[in-house]
Order: sequence, then structure tokens, then C-alpha cells
Amino acid sequence: MTEMGFTANTLVNMTEEEIEDLMKTLVEIYHMDLLIGERYGIKSAIRAEKKRLQDCLEMQRLEILSEAERKRILHDDQNTFAAAMTSEGTSKELRANDPLIFPESTSADHAPMNIASCKDSTLILQNSNQAQFCGSGLIGVPEHSSESDERKADTNKQKRRRSKEPGEDGEDRPREHPFIVTEPGELARGKKNGLDYLFDLYEQCGKFLLEVQRIAKEKGEKCPTKVTNQVFRHAKHNGAVYINKPKMRHYVHCYALHCLDSEQSNHLRRLYKERGENVGAWRQACYYPLVAIARENNWDIEGIFNRNEKLKIWYVPTKLRQLCHMERSKECP
Repeated sequence: MTEMGFTANTLVNMTEEEIEDLMKTLVEIYHMDLLIGERYGIKSAIRAEKKRLQDCLEMQRLEILSEAERKRILHDDQNTFAAAMTSEGTSKELRANDPLIFPESTSADHAPMNIASCKDSTLILQNSNQAQFCGSGLIGVPEHSSESDERKADTNKQKRRRSKEPGEDGEDRPREHPFIVTEPGELARGKKNGLDYLFDLYEQCGKFLLEVQRIAKEKGEKCPTKVTNQVFRHAKHNGAVYINKPKMRHYVHCYALHCLDSEQSNHLRRLYKERGENVGAWRQACYYPLVAIARENNWDIEGIFNRNEKLKIWYVPTKLRQLCHMERSKECP
């Protein structure tokens, strides 16, 4: 689907009828062996992606609402605190009307809660949002939030920070190529792999295909002749999770050049390594020698693959077919 120009966003925005037409095209035109379960799997994967995107939008909406609610609560608390500060300067008439709370004649020995008297009535605000008064009376200022509320707020902030980190919660980000351009026999360093490792993955796929064929013969089932989804599932089941269909389909033509003309393939690897080009540029350059090989063989690119012992198990990439068709139409308008 990637080689045909489809992306995840395109598939998500397609209707059920359009998806059905796409799968018919894969089966009838590109000869893809799609099992019934795989067809339903494609549809269910698209539905799951739609649901995930909707959930992400809902989470963002809830975060915006919760942020607005927190601002509103903070604003109300500030107004309440300002009102409490204003009421602190009550008149002596109010103190006289309520002698139980504001006893004028309370001494240091009989002060409520054993609070010593001071010359001046001073308000001391501590970090815990508590208020203490020294003097003839005691006024309690209501706490705006308890320790548990503060901890919950900190936890929510940390969750939001983690959810906004790039690459998480389904945010799209450009994926880098997992390989770097290396010369023949050169080992890659760091987290990325070299091209010798890439070509070895195709050799492993050939071995997994032989195992699938052997199992199918023992069960009396139909044997696949090419590397299909069944082979990739068998590889994953046997622990080769590093082998996946999109990656292997992406570099089939590079492996084809390696099998058909190793000298030209090695020359390209050295050239692009010296230039410091990335693997994407090297991958594009591998198309043109294959087009030249097809021209020498009367544009029979399918036959070129089928006559090679290692390439006959792989489907011809769609873009390679298109390039051969375009070059052929230029020569024979």
C-alpha cells in the first residue's frame, strides 16, 4: 500500500467501499495473496486507528476544559482570599459584638489555644497557607487546597507532560531509516544497521519460506511460492520480530541489484558512502541499474526476477514496473 502511494491518514479518511476497492486492486492487479482474515484485519486496523484519533481529540478537549476549570477555581480562590483580607480589618464594634471570638480582655495566660499576646496584631502567612494572629483575637483563614489536592495537581501535570512528549499518544513524527550506507564487509556502528545486515534479512526470509513450504506439504495445504504474509507471520512466530513486511518490501529492488549485479551494487554503496548520502538516496539510485538490466532483456522484468534463484521468491516492486514502463514508452512511443 505504501508503494501505491497510500498513507495512514489516507486510509483513515477512506470509506468502506473505497477500502474494498483497494483490496480488490491488490488481489487482481498486483497479485497479492490476501487471506480472508487479512482483509478483515486491514478493515479492523483502520477502524482502530480512527477510534484512536477520536480518543486523542477527546483527551485534548478534556485537558483544555480541565485547564479552564483550574483557572476558574484559582480565580475564585483569589477573590475569596481578598475578601478574607478585607474582613480582617473589622471595626471595634464588630469585636465588641462577638466577645467569644474576639475577647477584648483576654490575657496571655487565658488566650485561646495558648497563643501569646503581642503588641501589634500581625498577620503571618506561612507556606502552608495557614494564618496566625498574635493579639487580642484569632481569625482562621480557610485553606485553599489540602496536601492531597496539591499532590493530585502535580500528578496531573506530570501526566500531561508525558503525554506531550514527541512520539507518544499517537502523535505523528517522521521515522528515520533503520539503516546506514556501508561498504561491503563493513560493520555499522551505533543503533543503525549496515547494508550487509539488510541483505542477510532477505536470505533469512528465503529460509523461512522453505519452512512454511515444508509445513504446508506435511499438512497437505497449498504451498506459497513467494514470500507472502504467511511467511512473515511464521518468522514473527519463531522470534524473528525484526523481519516485517513493510521494511522488506521497501528494499526489494536494492536486494535485486545485489543479486543481479553485485559489482554495480558494491560500486553504488562505496560511492554513496563517500558522498555521505543517507540510505534513502542510495535506495533511489538502485532503481536505475535495474531499469538498464530490464532494457537489455527486452523489458521482461518479471522474467528477470523469476530466472534468478534468490529473486524468484519476491514480487517485483510496483515502482520498478512503472519505471520500466515509462522508459519503454519513451523508446517506443
